[in-house]
Amino acid sequence: MLILKKDDIKKCFTMRDAIEADKEALEIYSEGKAKVPLRTNIDIDEKNGQNLYMPAYVGGNQAAAGLKIVSVYPDNISKGLPSVPATVITLDADTGELGAVIEGTYLTQLRTGAVQGAATELLARKDAKVGALIGTGGQAATQLEAMIEVRDLEEIRIFDIDFSRAKKFAELMADKFNKNIYPCQTAKECVENADIITTVTTSKRATFNDEWVKPGAHINGIGAYTPEMCEIPCETIKRAKTIVFDTLDGVWQEAGDFIQPLNKGEISKDMITGELGQLVAGKIKGRTSDDEITIFKTVGTAVLDVYIADKIVKKAQANGYGHEFELN
Repeated sequence: MLILKKDDIKKCFTMRDAIEADKEALEIYSEGKAKVPLRTNIDIDEKNGQNLYMPAYVGGNQAAAGLKIVSVYPDNISKGLPSVPATVITLDADTGELGAVIEGTYLTQLRTGAVQGAATELLARKDAKVGALIGTGGQAATQLEAMIEVRDLEEIRIFDIDFSRAKKFAELMADKFNKNIYPCQTAKECVENADIITTVTTSKRATFNDEWVKPGAHINGIGAYTPEMCEIPCETIKRAKTIVFDTLDGVWQEAGDFIQPLNKGEISKDMITGELGQLVAGKIKGRTSDDEITIFKTVGTAVLDVYIADKIVKKAQANGYGHEFELN
């Protein structure tokens, strides 16, 4: 059994590696070659906690199997522990034997940033120069990294409801990536005239106004992973010509951005172009003009966790990273 920590992942697996792995995983999913049972949630009432179990199997030539476990324990903060620890367990797809145990928090951040990067690479204008990032939580750094990886951005604006957080984040990222990254006092300042808009929050209302979105912009909705949450304005959804989901089933079950206007009769399911895996495979069209607005929405899927984990394990083994243990 191989044990991989966050630093091990960083040493052997780049953002570009993750983007390509996410593309492959979602193409396999859209071809119907993956199995993703419903997530199992167990409430631990006496500990004010919850355990979530997300198994998946990805078929094809590079089969992968495993399980992601996420625990939500708000009281951990007072104990100096992460409130949402995550772990990914991989299994040998041929034998079912335990393969690896991987630190799951960074893996989740990496694959979530990468799926946005894949969508942005395929949907945003090739000449995009201005990026906007709304939200500076745990997912923000990899979201920013992915945008920078796929487009040669000259300017990235950062907005958070806490300006001091936005300022600190912008300073750290500017040093890390050597880019013109600066904080904004308002969401309007952040979004206006931006070519790529990525919002990654738990907001229950749209994080920007439709009138701020210029023709030709590409929008990534990364947060809003429950029916109560919402980041993208309904008016912008109606303006968009191309709308792509990571998984149709997942978004229609979980994303308030789309569930709420659908239930109100403001949008219809036939407005959705299709899944990212279909776009990767060339089965649906992406952007067809420089002036159209494109949208990508993701709520995540264990297919990404399991597939990218398997890729990480193979690269770690090839390069001697991690710690191996015999179980028998």
